[in-house]
This record gives sequence, C-alpha cells and structure tokens, in this order.
Amino acid sequence: MSPVTPGRIDAHYDAVVVGAGFSGLYMLHRLRALGLAARVFEQGGDVGGTWYWNRYPGARCDIESVQYSYSFSRELEQEWDWSERYASQSEILNYARHVADRFALRPHIEFNTRVAAAAFDEDRWRVTLDGGRRVTAHYLIMATGCLSNARTPDFQGLDRFKGRSYHTGQWPHEGVDFTGLRVGVVGTGSSGIQSIPVIAEQAKHVTVFQRTPNYSIPARNAPLSAEDRRWWKENYPELRRRAREEMRNGIVTEIPYKGALDDSAEARAARYESRWSRGGLTFMTAYNNLALEQAANDTAADFVRGKIAETVQDPAVAKLLQPTTYPIGTKRICIDTDYFETFNRPNVTLVDIRSAPIREITPDGLVAGETEYPLDAIVFATGFDAMTGSFAKVDISCDGLTLNGKWAEGPKSYIGLMVAGFPNLFIITGPGSPSVLSNMMVSIEQHVDWIADCLAHLREHDIDRIEATQEAEEKWVAYVNAVAHATLYPQADSWYMGANIPGKPRIFMPYIGGVNVYRQICDAVMAKGYEGFALTRRKQVRAAE
Repeated sequence: MSPVTPGRIDAHYDAVVVGAGFSGLYMLHRLRALGLAARVFEQGGDVGGTWYWNRYPGARCDIESVQYSYSFSRELEQEWDWSERYASQSEILNYARHVADRFALRPHIEFNTRVAAAAFDEDRWRVTLDGGRRVTAHYLIMATGCLSNARTPDFQGLDRFKGRSYHTGQWPHEGVDFTGLRVGVVGTGSSGIQSIPVIAEQAKHVTVFQRTPNYSIPARNAPLSAEDRRWWKENYPELRRRAREEMRNGIVTEIPYKGALDDSAEARAARYESRWSRGGLTFMTAYNNLALEQAANDTAADFVRGKIAETVQDPAVAKLLQPTTYPIGTKRICIDTDYFETFNRPNVTLVDIRSAPIREITPDGLVAGETEYPLDAIVFATGFDAMTGSFAKVDISCDGLTLNGKWAEGPKSYIGLMVAGFPNLFIITGPGSPSVLSNMMVSIEQHVDWIADCLAHLREHDIDRIEATQEAEEKWVAYVNAVAHATLYPQADSWYMGANIPGKPRIFMPYIGGVNVYRQICDAVMAKGYEGFALTRRKQVRAAE
C-alpha cells in the first residue's frame, strides 16, 4: 500500500455509504441501479452489520424470519429458504452474504475500513478514513444502524480481572467455550435473556446480575415446514403490502379492534393465554390500547407477572424477575427460549444489583454490595448507545457545526432522514423515524427507496444540494415528542429515551406513530416537491459563494 499523502484525495464518488448491514447493502443496490458511482465503507470484516458482530450464544432475531427479509426482489424471496420461525444469527448473516453475492455488491464495499470524519466543504463531503486516507462524495449516507455501538460500563478494576470478559455486541468470531467455568452475566436485556439459558447449559455456574427485570414472552421457536415456506412464498406480495400499509410496526398480524377492558376478565385471560402459547412480539397486539392506557396495560403486565410466578419455583427469585416499575411494552419486549425456566437450574444464581450495586471488578471476580462473587469469565450484556451512538463515533461537520454538538441536547432531524445544517447528508432508520419500534427490514426499505427516489429527482432537475430547513426540523421534533407523550412509552427508563447511557439527554428518539402513517407522511413530503427541504441548483450555489 502506498503511503498516505496529507491532503490528497484518493477518489471521488457520487455517494459514500457508511455501513454494510442490511441498510447499506440495499442502498448500494439502489445507487448502482441509478447509475451512480458509490462506495460503501464497513468497519467489520464482512457484510451483515448487527448480525456480523452479535454472535453471542442464542442470538436470534425477535421478528419471524419470513418477515425479517428483503421484499425488493421477487426472485430473492422465492429462492431463499428460512429454516426456522426465528432465524439464528448465523442464518441471518448467511442471508446477508447471499444478497451481497447475488447482486454483485462486494466489489463496491471496502471492509475493515472505518470512517473517522466527514466534513461538508463547498459542494461535496470530504470523508476521512482511519489511517488518514481521504475520499470525496456528493452525498453521504449513514447506514450505521441503531444498535451498533456496544456499551461496556466503566467498572472500576475491569483491567485487573484475570479471567476473560466479553460483550454480547462484540463477540469473538471463533466462539467461546464456557464448560466448567464460573460465569457472571451483567444485564438482562434482550441479549442477556437470549444468552443466559445457553451459557447455563455449558457453565459450571452462572451468576446473573440484574438491575431491571424485563418482560419476556416465549418465542416458541420451531423449524419451518415446507408447507409454511410455500404459503409465504405464494402470498408474499399481499403480505408485504399489508406490512407496509396497514401495520403500525411492519409485522403482519391480526389488527386488534377493541381495548383490553372491553372484554370480560375470563375472555381477556383466554386471549392473553392464546398469545402466550403462540409466542412472539404479537402478544402486545392482543388489544389496541395496551400502549395508550395504564389500566389496559396493567392487565397484560399482570398476566406476564403471573406467568413468571408460575414458572420460577423460588418465590423470592420470581419476585425479582417480575417487572413492576414500567408498563409492559414500553421497553422493547423480549422473546425467549426457556429464560425464566433457567432460574430453576441449580447452577444459576440471580443477584439484584439495584439494591446491591456493582462496586468493582476484582482480579478474581466481581463485588456487588458487600459480596464478592468469584468468576472465571464475565459477559457484559449491557446493550448499546442506541440510535445516536454510531453517529457519535464519526466527526461529522459542516461550516463549523458538528453533528455531535447539534445533538448534544438530543437528536434532531426532519422526518428522520436529514438534519438541518448538513446538506446532502442522509440517515437511514435514525432518530425521528419508526426504526427500532418496527420490523427494521420494512423501515430500511422504505428509507432507502425514499432516498434513492430523491437522488433521482435531484439529478433529473439538475439540483445540486438538498437540506432540511430549520423550521421543518423543529416542527418534526415537536410532533415526534407529542406523539410519544400521548402513549405510555416515556414512563420507562429505556434506551428509546437514552436512559441506559449516563449523561445522555432523556428524549424519546424514535417516531411512534407507526410505519404506515410515517410512510404516508414521507410520500406526501415528496409529492409536494420535497416540502420542508431547501433545494439548490448548482448555479445558485456558485452564485451564493
């Protein structure tokens, strides 16, 4: 490799895409179809994004595999066969690899390459890569994902621990064998709930350190039959349409037409029991007001707490595992395989670190409260700096304004796609969009299609620059917050609110109005000539300069 020459620009592209997960792959496919020169920079060693890094034991998608998949290619839908109701990490990663190969995307992706900084200068983005290499692009598209910046708490003494420590979001690719080891798992969010049962089957002993218990519904995972796969393939067009146009979260299921209190106690219990037996996220669509009314929500929460009490044999442990401080569903509800049953194993201990916080990591274990727990390995299932963390790692600036500085008091965007003050910068499934409250594949495709159509419009009309206006951004942020506060969601200290990161502003980041409504809003903005955006032709830019 030739040495880096300071100030030298190695290449120019029509568009630079940051990230080769499902957003980046589809964005690249659309850009190539438009005839644009595009380059994707990916810090990992392969495609897949979240599914490249999150290889922890038991890692699975919480959306059914037949729905957590691309819809843009009829041929792809027909040729790919999912093996299980909820696909494992390895199967999803293989799907991403298949897509990259099938659509010849790899030649346009640079792996093991991190974007360190990007500055908008005159009419282009100047992108600096790790190592100092620089490229320019007319458009910068952030496809960095909502859950891609793993967060390990800064525990005192971690550097002195003599055993091995791991984060579920940065799992060793060669895997980990816990046989015969004393393992501590810190965190009981989704990754903890998925990994603890698997680790407990291997380890000599597992000590689970829980700060806040989570609601979790059985996944009821099972192999997909040939008949199941055939039915989905035959009905994909209509099912995809329903996911996009009718479903609030982009997941095809029955639409509830009544509230929880409209049923008798017996009928309500039967409905919850049916959803519990079926398993999965659709438990929360049993009634149409579970996210809106506390009394209705209490009926669902009480049912799940009752199931935990039925499952866990030790009443004291069951009580610790029952969430009581926030409404069910206001943190992303988890789905599991034998999570609560795992606490009946003799080699599993639950420690409440809300009443006895972790004080330090010692060379031989962990101290919580006044007790030291001897450990050979520690697994941090402590989640991510969600939605904004991946942006924070890139120094994005324009005319002295940095994105990190603008978002210091909370992220702001216009329709979740662009940020005032940052021309030609697009965001896929970022703050202000449904993203993490939805089937991400539905949201990804909607965003990528909108951006691709926008770029086609700009080129057709000789428009050089697009930027969200400050007024439109302020109105959108106010609207997103108003919609959120009409629900129960802000009652939870969730990562939706940034509550898992010390010092992060408490602002509800995603748009909760539904992917169907959001799509209509975005389409209307486009139909009105990109209402809320300032469009500038090249000659106007030059005149202003």
